Amino acid sequence: MRLLAALLTAVLLALPAAAQEDPIQNTIRNQLTALERDDFVTAFSYASPTIKGLFGTADNFGSMVRQGYPMVLRPGSVRMLELREVAGNLWQRVMITDQQGRTHMLDYQMIETADGWQINGVQLLPSVGVGA
Repeated sequence: MRLLAALLTAVLLALPAAAQEDPIQNTIRNQLTALERDDFVTAFSYASPTIKGLFGTADNFGSMVRQGYPMVLRPGSVRMLELREVAGNLWQRVMITDQQGRTHMLDYQMIETADGWQINGVQLLPSVGVGA
């Protein structure tokens, strides 16, 4: 009985994050699609008010993406991994394989606004080397 109660509690606690997963992943996918087309105006529309305030214009945003995140411009493949809550913030992990076959792990911080889910920041995670 305790095991059943523990399992039920775990499932119920996971539901809020799971319910957000599709809209969050769709926001990221939509931005990636816009970036593939070099449509920085549309890509910028998926950014949070904080990011919009930081970069000011879609052109500035596009320059930042070209310089800091070239793997998102023409990805070979995109795979959504886990959505997790860390210190009250939702983070979607995304694995991008670029055209040269290199794998990049990114964490997207997501916030819900009146306009829906928006991207509040992206962290490029350090590459993990292969060890013996």
